[in-house]
Amino acid sequence: MALWAKAQTLQGDALQQMQNLYGTHFPIEVRHYFAHWIEDQPWQDIDPDVRGHEGKARMILDALIKQLQYKYDQLSDTDFLLRLKMKEIADHFTKNYGSNPLDLVRIIKHCISTEQALVDQATGLNQEMLSAEGAARSETNRKISEAFQLLKQFTQETENDLRVMQQKQEFFVIQYQESIRLQAQLQQVQQQPAQDPTRVLNETNLTKKKAEVDTLLQQEAQQLLQMRITLAEKHRTTFHHLSELQQRIVEEELIQWKRRQQLAGNGGPQEETLDLLQQWCEALAEIIWTNRQQIKRVEMQRQQLPIQQPGPDILPELSTTITALLSQLVTSTFIIEKQPPQVLKTQTRFQASVRLLVGGKLNVHMNPPNVKATIISENQARALLRNERIKDNDNSGEILNNTGVMEYHQATRILGVTFRNMQLKRIKRPEKKGQETVCEEKFTILFQSQFSVGGNELVFQVRTMSLPIVVIVHGNQDSNAWATILWDNAFAEPNRNPFCVPAEVTWSQLASALNCKWTYVNGRPLSDSNMKYLAAKAFNINNPPESEDFGQSKISWSQFNKEPLQPNRSFTFWQWFDGVMELTKKNLKGPWEDGTILGFVNKDRARDTMLMSKQNGTFLLRFSDSEIGGITIAWVAQDPNNPSERQVWNLQPFTTRDFGIRSLADRIHDLPHLVNLYPDIPKDEAFSKYYTPIREKNPQNDGYVPAALKATVETLPPPIASPMTYDNPNTPLPMEGPTSPTEKPTIMSPDSEMLGACGPADFDGNGGEADMSDDFLSELSNLSSENLTDNIDVNKLLNLEFVDKDAKPF
Repeated sequence: MALWAKAQTLQGDALQQMQNLYGTHFPIEVRHYFAHWIEDQPWQDIDPDVRGHEGKARMILDALIKQLQYKYDQLSDTDFLLRLKMKEIADHFTKNYGSNPLDLVRIIKHCISTEQALVDQATGLNQEMLSAEGAARSETNRKISEAFQLLKQFTQETENDLRVMQQKQEFFVIQYQESIRLQAQLQQVQQQPAQDPTRVLNETNLTKKKAEVDTLLQQEAQQLLQMRITLAEKHRTTFHHLSELQQRIVEEELIQWKRRQQLAGNGGPQEETLDLLQQWCEALAEIIWTNRQQIKRVEMQRQQLPIQQPGPDILPELSTTITALLSQLVTSTFIIEKQPPQVLKTQTRFQASVRLLVGGKLNVHMNPPNVKATIISENQARALLRNERIKDNDNSGEILNNTGVMEYHQATRILGVTFRNMQLKRIKRPEKKGQETVCEEKFTILFQSQFSVGGNELVFQVRTMSLPIVVIVHGNQDSNAWATILWDNAFAEPNRNPFCVPAEVTWSQLASALNCKWTYVNGRPLSDSNMKYLAAKAFNINNPPESEDFGQSKISWSQFNKEPLQPNRSFTFWQWFDGVMELTKKNLKGPWEDGTILGFVNKDRARDTMLMSKQNGTFLLRFSDSEIGGITIAWVAQDPNNPSERQVWNLQPFTTRDFGIRSLADRIHDLPHLVNLYPDIPKDEAFSKYYTPIREKNPQNDGYVPAALKATVETLPPPIASPMTYDNPNTPLPMEGPTSPTEKPTIMSPDSEMLGACGPADFDGNGGEADMSDDFLSELSNLSSENLTDNIDVNKLLNLEFVDKDAKPF
């Protein structure tokens, strides 16, 4: 109820705006009496434009109706009117929102968000306002508000002048009619006989009166002419200020919103709601329309009473200017509120929503317009911006369910349409440019419509293009497609020629984009040392000096995602970065946010600078240099071949597939070699909250022995004379027997990432580790991970014997 309590303290215009939110669609009594319940609902989990959320919305509606019924039952007979109101509201909600509860959710969310904005604006409690950017935003809003006040004042003054001028013109017409009447009487008198004694007297009087009226008419005509000139100059001034304000809102504020929307595609802050922009655009539309109607009235007055004007007539220019301003406003405020996916796979459903910010104010919804979506290529987008027409059938693909009708929501004053079930059926690719791959080709979805304003007085053809889209046909193209999108979103210039981007940027620019993306996906941002590691990797520099500053070094698109990361690697810098980002997102997000994963550490630095100075058993986690989406464990231990020396060992990298079998934390818990996380944190303290809980034994005697997987690191081998092969890194070469019956040999090499790390679990009759016979190993190796425990022969399991030293591990 905290928000509603603050909303009730609003004053002046803010209070009026808050009150205007409520009406029969959502009575303010509901907001007041059920404020606590309303603010406790999970509104953020329900999107009124997603049909799949209708079930959640219906639960909200049903619960609210129950709240109303309960309130009705609790009220006494002395609260007769309020009881009737509660029942009336419950019936109204059931009737109007029973078939579409998402409409009610849309209304309530709009009310709450607007209340919050009004409270933040009035109290200054919004934390953003404390920042420099927030202060600048507040100053911008203040200036725009002042500009609107000035324009409203100008418009009211010209309205008053126009009214006075209309009255004066009507007076002039009356006097002109009087002059005509006097002229007719004078002519009639002059036709009387000259000797008539009354003729001279009447002629003299009529001549005098007519002269007075004609003089007055001349004065009134001069005043009318001057008023027309003055009014035209006032309109010119108004239109000048109006043009400046519209340019600021449409070409600055709206463009900035679109830019924030694009950066949000890279993980930047989500763009602000369009409510404030719509409020500004609607205010512009109202002022423009009022001034345009004033110009039309001036034209009508001039037709009724033509007066020769000295000098050039600026009225035609004013009429053209105000109509152009209206046209620009309508076409510029037809925008994409929810962008389609920027990496779009064929035969996959997707959504998008389009909105007209001035639709409600101009009553466009009185004749609901249709909107059509088509996909076009980069070259076709350029042609459209050059005002070249493209044929309706000249598109780059076929989109199913690509038409919709714009709907107007009275409560939120939003005119828009949501395409919920579009699907790209096929794509027609243009000719390739040089070495460009299909994942570098950019398309856009073009939304087109036609609006009529003022009873078909004006008809506007409008269109807007989505952010660049890369079309893929297979999931293995996803990473390269996102590289194209990240580069475009990060480095696109406003008002560019579609869809040009620089061929190279500074490392600091790219680092900012990578950090933004990483933070959005995995929470904790990248540190300065992480960035330096990434820079060295991108520029293929081993062990750069500490003083090295890559900030202004140029990195090209080719270095980013076309050239191999190293001559002996088959993947690019982005593919490697995207791999570890996805690995962290899917399997390591918690430990990464805790700071227990260093990740971006060079192997040499991990060995020489970090681990060799620590006690045995100290380990760290770093991303593999040799494998996409891999993470390895490096730890320091005594060299079994030379007890007087220590070595740093690296486990074979784990990937998402490995963590689908056993988690990283459980693997670390399994390995006794790992004692302290670098620098000196006990591993249980760092990872215990991620350990898989031990399953309780089944109290029923169902005939099965529980089984579990466990990671092991086998004994380090003595020197091997024969050459080592890596045809199967999990199969050791011949060596001496293990040092104890429970230890199994495996190939390990100092500073290598090709060590055997984890094999299928071994069990004795009590669930502990034991060596296994060849027959049982052969049978077990044929089992899938899904049915492992279902196919274990318990009798064999209970009669296991240790294998001899020549037993062949699997």
